[in-house]
Amino acid sequence: MPAKTFAIITDVHSNVASLETALGIIDARTDIDQKICLGDYFALGPSPKETLDIFMSIKNCIFIRGNHDRYLIERLWEQERPSLEGMNPDDPICQAIVANGEWTAGEVGEAGVEFAKSMNIAYREIVDNTLVEFTHAWYQRDDMPPTMEEALNWRNHVQNAHPHVSRFVFVHGHAHTPRNETGENLTILCQGATGLPFDEDTRGSVAFLTVEGDSFDWDVVRYEYDQSITIDLLEDRHPPFYQNLQNTVKYATIRNDV
Repeated sequence: MPAKTFAIITDVHSNVASLETALGIIDARTDIDQKICLGDYFALGPSPKETLDIFMSIKNCIFIRGNHDRYLIERLWEQERPSLEGMNPDDPICQAIVANGEWTAGEVGEAGVEFAKSMNIAYREIVDNTLVEFTHAWYQRDDMPPTMEEALNWRNHVQNAHPHVSRFVFVHGHAHTPRNETGENLTILCQGATGLPFDEDTRGSVAFLTVEGDSFDWDVVRYEYDQSITIDLLEDRHPPFYQNLQNTVKYATIRNDV
């Protein structure tokens, strides 16, 4: 089987300026076999509707559901004491993030909900002797990626069903920080985030994974984009939590203290 190249976007969070730059980088290449997005498309950003329009127009793309996409489907804000990712429901930060989810739902409407419902929890492909698994965080939970120990246990289970596989690659989003960790014949990868990085590097990221035989190449492209567009849109549209999000875009880290 010839080599296969995946182009990967993750955690856009309706940062259209960064998304459009990432898509331009992808479209400039001629070797892309499959586009894939690893979740968290709309919430915690200024442009949910525009982001939905862009993603619905992309052909040959696999869409993975993130935890914020699940909150959209479940209407998290309607729970009696909504919480997410272990946060205290009485914490004003938690309440603001929940309110942002409700605002996002109003922006994307039923079309956004149906789009989220159509997404995959995970996507698996075997290329030659290499098995690649893509998910937002982990197939068992969408708000915490696996430890290496958990992932090796998963590898053991999958190996039994696919004895010819000699290499495993697990690619996730959610963390917003890069990861490249290997244990035995398993490698766990995360590029960071396309729209809302947390690694103190304000550039967006798009990743390219090329698989051939029992080897692979992981290329993360960090790129500049006009952050002022995103910051100004947050100012103009005033979604809940917008000032915190402006600081995250500006500093590429969670800065709820600014």
